[in-house]
Amino acid sequence: MMRFALAGNPNCGKTTLFNSLTGSTAHVGNWPGVTVEKKDGTYKKLKEPISIIDLPGIYSLSPYTNEEVISRNYILDEKPDCVINIIDATNLERNLYLTTQLLEINVPMIIALNMMDVLEKNGDTLDEKVLEKKLGVPVVKVSALKESNLDDLMEKAYEVAKKPRVGHTIIENKDLLHLIWDVEIAFKGKKVDNPLFHAVKLVENDELETKNHEDLIEMVNEFKKTFKDETFGDDFEALIADNRYNYISREFGNVIDRNAEKENEVKDKNVKMNKSDRIDKVMTHKVFGLIIFAAILFVVFHLTFSENLFFLGGILEANGVAPCFEGKPYEGLFWTDTGINSPGVILANLFNGTFDLLTSLASDGLAAINAPAWVSGLICDGVLSGLFAILGFLPQILVLFLFFAIMEDTGYMARVAFILDRMFRKFGLSGRAFIPMIMGFGCSVPAMINTRTLADDKERTATIRVIPFFSCGAKLPILTAIAGGMVSAFGFQYPDIITYSMYVVGMVAAIICVILMRNTTLKGDAAPFIMELPAYHMPQFKALMIHLWDKAKHFVKKAFTIILASTIVIWFLTNFGWNWMYLDGDMSQSILASLGQFIQPLFTPLGFGSQLSTFGWVFAVAAITGLIAKENVIATFFTLATVIVAAVNSGTITLDPTLLEEIKAAIEAGEATGEGVTEAWTMIAGTGISWQGCISFIA
Repeated sequence: MMRFALAGNPNCGKTTLFNSLTGSTAHVGNWPGVTVEKKDGTYKKLKEPISIIDLPGIYSLSPYTNEEVISRNYILDEKPDCVINIIDATNLERNLYLTTQLLEINVPMIIALNMMDVLEKNGDTLDEKVLEKKLGVPVVKVSALKESNLDDLMEKAYEVAKKPRVGHTIIENKDLLHLIWDVEIAFKGKKVDNPLFHAVKLVENDELETKNHEDLIEMVNEFKKTFKDETFGDDFEALIADNRYNYISREFGNVIDRNAEKENEVKDKNVKMNKSDRIDKVMTHKVFGLIIFAAILFVVFHLTFSENLFFLGGILEANGVAPCFEGKPYEGLFWTDTGINSPGVILANLFNGTFDLLTSLASDGLAAINAPAWVSGLICDGVLSGLFAILGFLPQILVLFLFFAIMEDTGYMARVAFILDRMFRKFGLSGRAFIPMIMGFGCSVPAMINTRTLADDKERTATIRVIPFFSCGAKLPILTAIAGGMVSAFGFQYPDIITYSMYVVGMVAAIICVILMRNTTLKGDAAPFIMELPAYHMPQFKALMIHLWDKAKHFVKKAFTIILASTIVIWFLTNFGWNWMYLDGDMSQSILASLGQFIQPLFTPLGFGSQLSTFGWVFAVAAITGLIAKENVIATFFTLATVIVAAVNSGTITLDPTLLEEIKAAIEAGEATGEGVTEAWTMIAGTGISWQGCISFIA
């Protein structure tokens, strides 16, 4: 199978093109360095399937960052059949610097002139034939966002890949060229692939080249003794870069035919700012920018988690409005007597209502065939209740990710990083550190991987250490259930505000820890932060759906692998004693109960250890099961709550009559309540844990 590599600057539309060509689930966004590893997909519209490799966004092939090393090594060592160089037509001269380096490699190459729709919208025109003639490689106009002319691009790339290409350079300095050719001859003598590229890099005193070819460095050093440039001295790297930029400016400075009317408008000081600049005057303001970001974050969480949308619950209560579908399946789907549900809660209620019906059908079916109690318990309580308790949170997780994806794709997240750079620099971090931190809201693992974009080792270490403070999607079920339980147990109001506050507290804790580390064990100045702010644009619906599908697929895959296996193990430990006999509901004599009691003292400093009642071990067990997967915590709440009810029945403890009625109804039905709130409330009331202990458990 042929392999085509996509190479280009950050924010040139490279990953958008990758998704359009392959339908793959690579994350499309405006964050520099969002593609930290090469991703591959398959294009299937040609005579044979083509493997497409999405390389990290880079500005050059010099080994200054991990992304540049990854892209450079792949092209040189893996030898793709064709390199598709994506160029942002609206920033032509800047993008062509990388192109001039790619031209020096012996690899078939084609240029995808992207964002032509934006260029033409401004009334500008560009003759790609002029580019073809001057660069010596085919050029195709495309729009990755609108998916226009992509098939023509791939057909031409397919033809180009069949013909070998010898690299050439645009460097014109005669003295440098003489040295480069001499070094190239030496590389050819050593039978090194891509001798021209390696020769140019060795002359630049490239770190990787000098390390790998120490025997040729003397040739360059001898030349330096006889050469001196008035501007750059013997700094050959700067001199070659200057040669590249001079060539690009001279040959391509006028290749775009600008709209005369708009060109005149630009000269008018009153209208010289474009739309993105005008928006940025407000969105990146040093005061209002932070306020707007906090407000946007609150709205996102309110629309995702609130059961009292826009705080209209008081109006419904005053008018005696009954819950929708009262007394029927899906009761309270859209609203209850206390408020209107947010979109996230509506979708969660829909899922949970459906799962309740399925569990009930399974239970009735097993009862009809007189299945043994342990079989019914395993299927209904161990497998279905555990899985459904987790999958019931999938809608809210996807709604949250949707909002974050919209902010990324519009270009707003890049502005947030810029805004926070001022603040982060005081703590010893650059604004770039915000990118992996905010990714921690999705999942800590890819967030930590994304710290590869940080140049300073100390900054990278500090960022990795505080990423767990940013509550990931897997913690969302725990946050929601405990917040709901705290509302019922302690009389707090608005669980969405509690959830939002936990996210804020996590961020504050991360900042405090960063300050401590950067002033003690990880002292050092923040690395310089240079970031391109992409123009604002409407997010691509297809890209958003691909992103959500990717998140849903990984979540469901985990639910049916790790979580399913651990749920079965937990059910077994919960329902069997050390004598290997089925306990039929008496969990206090189970293997899990004895293990929980043994480890309970370890959690005393956290507020849910020895200071709790006899049944305080339930929180210790839930915390331990969360080590396998955080999603397990809610899956075990139902079975743990049955222990509390058993203690109530034996007269050991007492519970609020309303709570007892709700949890007994759930136990009799053999299924957990929708969000685990009743189970969490039962555990809080039965153990006597304080609200501070609840917060500690969530963290």
